Amino acid sequence: MDEALLRSLTPSVLAALVRRGADFAAAEDAVQDALVEAIRVWPADLPRDPKAWLITTAWRKFLDRTRADAARRRREDRADEEPAPGPATAVDDTLQLYFLCAHPSLTPSSAVALTLRAVGGLTTRQIAHAYLVPEATMAQRISRAKRTVSRVRFDRPGDVATVLRVLYLVYNEGYSGDVDLAAEAVRLTRQLAARIDHPEVAGLLALMLLHHARRAARTAPDGSLVPLAEQDRGRWDTRLISEGITILQTALARDRLGEYQAQAAIAALHADAPTAGETDWVQIVEWYDELVRLTGSPVVRLNRAVAVGEADGPRAGLAALAELDDSLPRHTAVAAHLHERDGDLATAARLYVEAARKAPDLAERDHLTRRAARLNTRLRP
Repeated sequence: MDEALLRSLTPSVLAALVRRGADFAAAEDAVQDALVEAIRVWPADLPRDPKAWLITTAWRKFLDRTRADAARRRREDRADEEPAPGPATAVDDTLQLYFLCAHPSLTPSSAVALTLRAVGGLTTRQIAHAYLVPEATMAQRISRAKRTVSRVRFDRPGDVATVLRVLYLVYNEGYSGDVDLAAEAVRLTRQLAARIDHPEVAGLLALMLLHHARRAARTAPDGSLVPLAEQDRGRWDTRLISEGITILQTALARDRLGEYQAQAAIAALHADAPTAGETDWVQIVEWYDELVRLTGSPVVRLNRAVAVGEADGPRAGLAALAELDDSLPRHTAVAAHLHERDGDLATAARLYVEAARKAPDLAERDHLTRRAARLNTRLRP
């Protein structure tokens, strides 16, 4: 069974049901039923057009559920809208579904969470981590969002800002998380940039391309993480870097700065440096100052502390870090890095061990553990 094929077709099938009148929650249930049926049937008899098969099966599942509910019996009149036999349309519905999930009846944070869960395929745990909230809190938020959209019609799709936020979070989780969604996020953002002339859409696309250009160098052959300063820059994709910088320059020339353009500017400065030692950290700090002004995000302030430590020395970075809540994710890891640069190896080793215990995934935990071990080896007499 090709699970990747099923996963890639799910958004289009879900969008097809919504367009034919199914409310979101019922459509999602019907699609899940169809996927279960596909797992049972396809190994022995793979259909010639898997997408059309899934849409037809999911629609039938939806109708079965509708007929079983007396309060919704009026929807039986829609039975004649069942998709006609034959190949499904080649139109990609995923981006449209992103807009549908960003419904005006939902708060932006709930719309993002719902889309990440229903369309992006992320787990509740992954979404909670991205939002810095407990998993139980996020589960309740997603459940409330599903109940809300089940009572409305999708005739007023959401705004671009919410869709951009979803794509940004999907890319970040795909880039560093358990599910590889990064390439899909880039593809959808390219589609959005082709349809909408907006500097922040261009900024997000540039940001993704600049990060994606470094992806091959982020891990060693054994799967371990390679920090930016230690990456082999010869493995960076210069074509993507050039494209990302060109897109960014065009967006910045419009003088409508937003957070994605500012983040892309920081990524461009990293990409433009021939070596880690030649990075223009002073300018990077200035861009982080713009990001703080635009977002007020504590995570941005945390990253700014790292940049300050590079531009003005580790003690300046530690002073900036001291102004932040030490419960922030990766706060301890940043403190360890700055203490190491300041020459306090014992404190750095202890903090690396502590940060490893808090790491969100195995790769980061192993990376921090190795750094602690390396420092402890240097400390031994």
